[in-house]
Amino acid sequence: MAAVFTCSIDDGNPLDVKMAELLCKHGLNGTFFVPIFNREGPPVLSKSQLLEMSARFEIGSHTHDHCYLKDMSLRDANEQIISGKCHLEDMVGHSIDGFCYPGGKFLQRHLSLVKAAGFMYARTTTNLCIDPGTCPFEVPTTIQFYPHSKSVYLRNFLQSGHWDKRAHGLYLALLTENWIERVYALFNYCCERDGVFHLWAHSIEIDQLDAWKQLDGFLAYVASRIARENRLSNRQLAERALYP
Repeated sequence: MAAVFTCSIDDGNPLDVKMAELLCKHGLNGTFFVPIFNREGPPVLSKSQLLEMSARFEIGSHTHDHCYLKDMSLRDANEQIISGKCHLEDMVGHSIDGFCYPGGKFLQRHLSLVKAAGFMYARTTTNLCIDPGTCPFEVPTTIQFYPHSKSVYLRNFLQSGHWDKRAHGLYLALLTENWIERVYALFNYCCERDGVFHLWAHSIEIDQLDAWKQLDGFLAYVASRIARENRLSNRQLAERALYP
């Protein structure tokens, strides 16, 4: 056994192209979750950009309009799930197997909708995990590349369950003051346990934070410690997990 790295980038902002270049630079893999339109205002990747990125990375769906499923009727949520998948498949010319719940806001009843739409797995925003979870439609993460306050980690921990598996991750998150050092601490912990380190981010936030240099340094560190065969897309992780 050895540690595994995967990365997922949400919202399909054109800055994802820069993220893809960084991942390529360090020989790392990941998944880009893309809506067709972002109703919150930011632009999304063009068809030509998507085609170029899909030649190297997995593209996943993020609903059609980046909608929070929890705030919608079941019928509208189903339409958003199906429409996002179909439009992406038309754009890239192949099956889209992964889904990510916008904002991590969903209800248990949405899992069956995602499965019925033909997705293989779905990613959440549950953090502090160093395993792929136990359900393919509730895949957790380890940490977001963002300077969250400690209260955010506490709230996520309390709301997302699986406390026994996430307790040490919470301890490290609360112990470490500097947010970049927090990312390293959780990664090192994952490597010590031969676990799964799942980094996620929004490219636009990295740009707003002017944190590309810090991300570049961290990805270089990841590449120095993770074997090439264990640098996975989210789909590859889901396949390897062998969920029941």
